[in-house]
Amino acid sequence: MLWKNDTLVNEFILLGLSRQPKIQISLFIVFALVYTVILIGNILIIILVLIDANLHTPMYFFLSNLSLLDLCYSTSTVPRMLKDLLSVNKTISYSECAAQMYISLSLGESECILLAIMAYDRYVAICFPLHYTTIISKMVCIRLAIGTWICGFLLSISHVTLTLNVDLCGHNEINHFLCEVPEILSLGCENIMFVELIIFIVGVIILMTPVTFIVISYINIIVNILKIASSSGQRKAFSTCGSHMMVVTVFYGSAMAAYMKPRSSSQPGTDKMIAIFYFIVTPMLNPMIYTLRNNDVKAAFQKLIKK
Repeated sequence: MLWKNDTLVNEFILLGLSRQPKIQISLFIVFALVYTVILIGNILIIILVLIDANLHTPMYFFLSNLSLLDLCYSTSTVPRMLKDLLSVNKTISYSECAAQMYISLSLGESECILLAIMAYDRYVAICFPLHYTTIISKMVCIRLAIGTWICGFLLSISHVTLTLNVDLCGHNEINHFLCEVPEILSLGCENIMFVELIIFIVGVIILMTPVTFIVISYINIIVNILKIASSSGQRKAFSTCGSHMMVVTVFYGSAMAAYMKPRSSSQPGTDKMIAIFYFIVTPMLNPMIYTLRNNDVKAAFQKLIKK
């Protein structure tokens, strides 16, 4: 692949999380266990939603989509990271780096949209309960889910295209464990203020639009919950929405910290920790948050165990 200054860059070197063999082995064990939890937890949620008739509702349909997204999202980076932790040669080809960047970013943006849709689902369920099945019908759910995936993969094209056109002047050492937009931009040797500005604006739109939608939805939800006369009804509504808000806070908080800041304020150590949060911690926490706080999912799991 020829960059604009005709300097050949056909591979990158991922410096990873650590260069000390003993620490790398420890990290491999920890992240291998975490990735196993991610796989088991999210696959279990998908299976439960598929086989249990009580979970055939819009909320759990979107939850199973979230689990599928989390599975794909973590799988786009974690297996490669585990391989590098046990490898001396940490090079990644240009095409593989570009593919990883595009796929992971697309899945991340899809999750941003899906979390907003899940907030809308709760808003309709609590604020318009009598019209819920009409507004959030089966076909609406399917269209929203398909639209979520399509939008994520379309919106990320601008980020990746702009990033891959930055002049690197032969620089190919990435101080990270994956190929990501901010890390590739940090290799740029030219004045890329315009590219950074465009990427920042697109990032603000992609991140802040769903966040604003979620905040407005939950303000209305809280107002309506407080109108519920029954204290048990209030607790049930707050419990359901509380799970979603925990997921939103963790995911959006780490994503904003990574993508809504200037390159000059980037710190490799901090950036790696932030990336671990949204690529590894969030996909691991999502099944726990929804299953430990959700009686319907726990009941479905108990029925599955008894079979």
